[in-house]
Amino acid sequence: MHDATPLIATIVGGLVLAFIFGAIAHRLRLPVLAGYLVAGVVAGPFTPGWVADAHIAQELADLGVILLMFGVGLHFSLKDLLSVKAISVPGAAVQMAVATGLGMLLGWLLDWPLAQGFVFGLALSVASTVVLLRAMEERRLLDSDRGRIAVGWLIVEDLAMVLALVLLPAIGGFLGTEKGGSSATMGALLETVAWTVGKVVVFVALMLIVGKRAIPWTLQAISASGSRELFRLAVLAIALGIAFGAAHLFDVSFELGAFFAGMMMGESKLSQRAAEETLPLRDAFAVLFFVSIGMLFNPGILLEHPWIVLAACLIIIVGKSVAAFAIVRAFGRPAKTALTIATSLAQIGEFSFILAGLGVSQGLLSEQARDVLLAAAIVSILVNPLLFAALDRWIARHDSDAPEDHPDAIAGHTVLVGYGRVGRRVFDELHAVGARTLVIESDEDAVRELRRKDIAEIVIGNAAAAPVLAEANLAGARALIVAVPDPFEGGQIVRAARALRPDLPIVARAHSVECVAHLDGLGASDVIYGEQELAHSMFEAAQPRRGSPAH
Repeated sequence: MHDATPLIATIVGGLVLAFIFGAIAHRLRLPVLAGYLVAGVVAGPFTPGWVADAHIAQELADLGVILLMFGVGLHFSLKDLLSVKAISVPGAAVQMAVATGLGMLLGWLLDWPLAQGFVFGLALSVASTVVLLRAMEERRLLDSDRGRIAVGWLIVEDLAMVLALVLLPAIGGFLGTEKGGSSATMGALLETVAWTVGKVVVFVALMLIVGKRAIPWTLQAISASGSRELFRLAVLAIALGIAFGAAHLFDVSFELGAFFAGMMMGESKLSQRAAEETLPLRDAFAVLFFVSIGMLFNPGILLEHPWIVLAACLIIIVGKSVAAFAIVRAFGRPAKTALTIATSLAQIGEFSFILAGLGVSQGLLSEQARDVLLAAAIVSILVNPLLFAALDRWIARHDSDAPEDHPDAIAGHTVLVGYGRVGRRVFDELHAVGARTLVIESDEDAVRELRRKDIAEIVIGNAAAAPVLAEANLAGARALIVAVPDPFEGGQIVRAARALRPDLPIVARAHSVECVAHLDGLGASDVIYGEQELAHSMFEAAQPRRGSPAH
């Protein structure tokens, strides 16, 4: 048997450990990403036993971030990006300035050099793409106003980090020079800024002029060949190829290049299929991202400098959040939106690590400060799901957009969970027969569409949460229809509903025989298997009509 190469060992070890500790975390009712982080600590160099290759793990994690940003770009049009520029651009700039200033203040209190305090504060100011987008996807918020603002905010931070990584050596020199040498350094700094911005502008222009036409055309041509394998390969080649080219030709980050590749591919009618083809890879590499973070963590820093770690955590979780909340509210957005953005940004991740690594290599950041940064990142990532859970409960109780008539007064109604492609059709059928319907939905655009129709009661939130289901008055409901596409999310809803009312008729949708068994085991009364229903309909359509000649 051949010895495993570092690449194979890292992939296999990372995924196996992530599965084991993720399952344990889920069993203990903790966020599964906590298990992924622990898996990374176990596989890292600071704990006994097997040690994975940290460099390879980081590169695999980078692939996960690229694919994730590509997937976001597929669902995010240029119109969406421009629609939130008025709040995302100044909001991200002010929030990053506040976090950087707080980091520099902490550095000043610790007698750090000015350059070190600046780099440390800048690293605290930028949120993790993976953590934020996973939280948004779990709550189906990416297509909502809150999701668009958060993604726009991320893009601005990404662009700022592109500049920061290029300018860091010059910035360090400027902050560390004597007064007499400042003018020359400032001139070089401005020249570097202009050159970097120019390359970013050229890249964006190429994507908008050439990519907007070439990428959908290529996808359409490959689809016409009829080969699913080639189509999947084309999607990955476009996503990774543009990300790589953007980084090496224009000094744009991999993430930003992948986002624009996805956004241009989103102009194609095949964008939904492209998203489905890349989903398994995105999920697998996202797991490796969290494992790679855990590998960087040195638990000893919590014993050596606990108060510095605590101060850094407070800047990330409290300082950034308060700044973001105040900014969003200042733009006249509701408290729900402000709290969502604030919670989304209350963590740091991949760009912080890249910046810290460059800072150490340039002599601008000490290894102690880097270890504090990594510890604070781990803590903030672990705390973030708990903050989102608290936010979900707050929204369920205090949503200012909720209808004035409380749903508890409804009786004999049908509860429909999910107003997507299938949910809309189910709703129309229910409305056609005059059935009173209550819809549970978390997507703001879908809620606005329902409000315009003014023919349904609405509960806003995640139906898997007991308080949200309680608002739907299941005790007086005639039936529950679970129309969400994700079988795991659907299973959570079925289980929660069955616990609230054992005799309630529950109808759910499934995409496979395994999903049917899964939902049936959790208490669904009827599970509609799409392929089975389609096969039955095709069989019925192929039967000779009464009165038609037999062949």
